[in-house]
Amino acid sequence: MKSPNLSQLLAAGAFVLSVTVTTLAPLPACAQFGGIVYDPTNYSQNILTAARTLEQINNQIRQLQNQATSLINEARNLQSLPMTMLDPLQQQIRQTQQLLNQAQGIAYDVQKVEREFGRQYKDIDLTGSQRELVQRAQDRWRGSVAAFEDALKVQAGAVSNIEGARSAVQNLVTASQSATGALQAAQAGNQLLALQSQQLADLTATVASLGRAQSLDAASAAAAKAQAREQLRRFLAPGRGYTPANAQLFRN
Repeated sequence: MKSPNLSQLLAAGAFVLSVTVTTLAPLPACAQFGGIVYDPTNYSQNILTAARTLEQINNQIRQLQNQATSLINEARNLQSLPMTMLDPLQQQIRQTQQLLNQAQGIAYDVQKVEREFGRQYKDIDLTGSQRELVQRAQDRWRGSVAAFEDALKVQAGAVSNIEGARSAVQNLVTASQSATGALQAAQAGNQLLALQSQQLADLTATVASLGRAQSLDAASAAAAKAQAREQLRRFLAPGRGYTPANAQLFRN
């Protein structure tokens, strides 16, 4: 039997190697089930795409929720305070003004003060009769008493406003603490400032009325001194001063 030569052996080995490589090569990753082709690679890509789409939808939902929360907060910040104390405070200020307008005698008008003060206290007429001097002194005394009465009325009005101020402070502080937004808190703060302004107005009116009474009393005292000097001069004037005479105290 004739032995195979080298070229025959090499050809046979190449054939076997090609068959082996063909047998061991990987098949495509797909299968067929009842006419439906299943591709695992395509399936995994579809799942990844769906997951990404779902994440985008969740992000959009969160954005919408944040926008809704922001709109709700803005709406709360724009809500007005459900209560106001401005009308009662203005009413109290008007009452104080009415008390000041009811001032007797020389009131709080600059032109009237200049005119009446000069006539009754500054440039008083000391040339009249004794009866006239006494009458003017009585008028000045009545003006001083009336000024003190006016001051007491204004003080009483300011004191009567304290209870209203206390109630207003309580209501405004409660409203400020329970405010749902920035606008309500700011409005409560503004009304508290208005309350302080009303109290300052009462204090100003009280100080003004008391100062007026003290000023008129001091002016009356100064005018009384000037009148007393004139009456003393008349009393001691030679020939027309005091003339002693007999006086009868009891009748028979």
